[in-house]
Amino acid sequence: MKLFRKLRLASVFASALGFLSLIPSTSLQAQSQSPTPQTENQASSDAGWHVGITPYIWFSGIHGTSGVLGHDASVHATFGDIFNYLNIGAMGVVDLRYNRVIMPVDFLWMKLSDNRSLPLTDLGINSIKAQMTETILAPKIGYRVADGKRVKVDALFGARYWHLSTTFTLQPQIRGGLSQSANWADAVAGGRIEFALSPKASATIFGDAGGGSARLDYQVGGALGYKVSRRWVLLVGYRYLSVDYRPHGNAQFVYDVEMPGVAVGATFNIK
Repeated sequence: MKLFRKLRLASVFASALGFLSLIPSTSLQAQSQSPTPQTENQASSDAGWHVGITPYIWFSGIHGTSGVLGHDASVHATFGDIFNYLNIGAMGVVDLRYNRVIMPVDFLWMKLSDNRSLPLTDLGINSIKAQMTETILAPKIGYRVADGKRVKVDALFGARYWHLSTTFTLQPQIRGGLSQSANWADAVAGGRIEFALSPKASATIFGDAGGGSARLDYQVGGALGYKVSRRWVLLVGYRYLSVDYRPHGNAQFVYDVEMPGVAVGATFNIK
């Protein structure tokens, strides 16, 4: 499992190198073409401030190990269970850009539950009802290293802040619920690349990886977009987020999970 995760992490950095490999060809192509009134107008309209807001819903499953006060449970919710395990959530991205400087902020809050979690450290317990509430805030800053008409490449650096609250109810219930929460932040670096498939359709892939308080913290994903008006773009995609938080000392809080799922949303371009 650890080797598989390392291979996934290596694929993220390989993708980032692939992004950078596009830069020289994009720059040469831009230098070889003489400017036209149309490209000059496009450049002038693309300058200055741009603000986009993207509310979305991420139907996330969850697989891995969660632990509270020395009680560890194996949680597993398949892709087909996402409507049952996602109790409620609020998610959105605010994307700020000034010329080529970009400042995206991703916010996520959701409540997940699994009634059939398997105990890993408790003998005589048939199952554990696990309820997890998590808040993720990921502010980043970056630079648009390639800004072609068909391909745009962004390099991004920032942090991902986590707040986790977990409650276990042992079945059969021999005591009240066990609850604990944790807060931590990880430094992450990555990028995203956007392809123009047509005047209205686009495809975006993204990824980042890092760590800090967590041993490993990374995500990969992609989305298809369709422009329905001058300001609105409909989106559908897939996101895979993984974190391995196992602090040392007396914290006794474990959150080593993988969260894959389909996401749908819409971008409103304010400016």
